[in-house]
Amino acid sequence: MQAIKKTNIITDTFKWLFDFEDWRMLFRSIPGIVTMMSVITVVVMNLMAAKVVIMTPYIGVTGGLFLSWIPFLIGDVVVKTYGAKAATKLNILGLIVNLICIGIFQLVTFIHIGIDQESYSAFNSTFTQTWQIFVASSIAFILSGVINNFTNAGIGTFFKKNPDGKIAYMCRSYISTALGQFFDNLIFAGLAFLVFFKLSVGSSFGYTIVSVLGTAVLGAILELLMQVVFSPIGYKMCKKWRNESVGADYLEYCKQHEVYKEIGRLVEE
Repeated sequence: MQAIKKTNIITDTFKWLFDFEDWRMLFRSIPGIVTMMSVITVVVMNLMAAKVVIMTPYIGVTGGLFLSWIPFLIGDVVVKTYGAKAATKLNILGLIVNLICIGIFQLVTFIHIGIDQESYSAFNSTFTQTWQIFVASSIAFILSGVINNFTNAGIGTFFKKNPDGKIAYMCRSYISTALGQFFDNLIFAGLAFLVFFKLSVGSSFGYTIVSVLGTAVLGAILELLMQVVFSPIGYKMCKKWRNESVGADYLEYCKQHEVYKEIGRLVEE
């Protein structure tokens, strides 16, 4: 690989984030159903995260854990095909759509015309998202996504002889997603219950440092199991996309813009 010229990482990041041509070409390249599944999962996952389904002295599980493995699975496929920064933009899109949906949900719950407000109490309680859950889940989602994406790409650089092989893909997926899921649950549960709820309402809803750590470990284990089951599907998708030159225009665009190298451009294998 050629030597990379040092550039200003802050300036590069700003240019990358607001490069609308990059955004346009990326989401024209990623198959629509993949983008749709990623975004819908983020929205539903955050709604389900408002309910604690398991609480013990050692773990505290919210409903979001049942779906949180899907964005990581999709992220692994996108990282392998388009690079870590492309997968990060997919995460950002999911976060933006989730914010828009929450705004719409809040607007609908405030509208009461000619009907007893109590009639829709169940609807309102379901679609009203507390700021503690939203802020904590958003921070956790972005940070864990970055950890997963760039860890995945970094591990891929160690497989020089057969970077597109099944062993390389599995190692990338297993390690990066288990690590990402650990930090996802650690950051979310820690911020939401030990910090935000504790400071604002005076209750952590049964969460302790021990249960937050236990939840993070459980999430990593469950994510690893899901990867074992579903990563062969992701591997086949990557092979199919590569054979059909899916996203070739976007990959060429990335190669032509050297300014993005410093913030984790697609690793040339």
